[in-house]
Amino acid sequence: MILHLLRHGQSVWNVEERVQGQTHHVPLTADGVRQAEDARNRLAGLPLVAVLSSDQVRARQTADVVAAAHGLPVRETELLREQGLGSLEGRHYGELEEEATPEGVHVSEVRWGGGESMADVAARLRVLVGELRAEFADADQVLLVSHGDTLRILLAILDGGGHRDVDWVTYSTWPNGHVETRALDVG
Repeated sequence: MILHLLRHGQSVWNVEERVQGQTHHVPLTADGVRQAEDARNRLAGLPLVAVLSSDQVRARQTADVVAAAHGLPVRETELLREQGLGSLEGRHYGELEEEATPEGVHVSEVRWGGGESMADVAARLRVLVGELRAEFADADQVLLVSHGDTLRILLAILDGGGHRDVDWVTYSTWPNGHVETRALDVG
């Protein structure tokens, strides 16, 4: 199976430099809609059989643009939500204060702001990968529309790693509207 991983278009909070996390209602900007349209154009002609999206507004709006061009419905799943960041959500980047990682705990296993750790996100993404393997065949092409950190963690899993293996160097920035493609063995 081929998975196309699409980060949502630019959102209002991307522009405002606010922590989004799982805040549901944040919409795309006009530039974000154009990024979704650009992604639609890059994915045109691919034999997509399904479009799965985070149920958060910015991802769903992006997915709607691409899915319409393929004549496919968008299937929402909470499994593709962004990492929940609890009390940090909605805050401006400049308001954040550096916190020390608790002794004896890997940074990817801390629930910053009382939200989810990267390990928590990886656990739900493993459920998603299992569902994809059960539903789709080797030749199927599926689009997943999600969020930057969630997609970085998913890439680590698809590349055979886990939450501690996220490639923060190569994917230090995953631009809005960017697509990465990976094969997923269904066997």
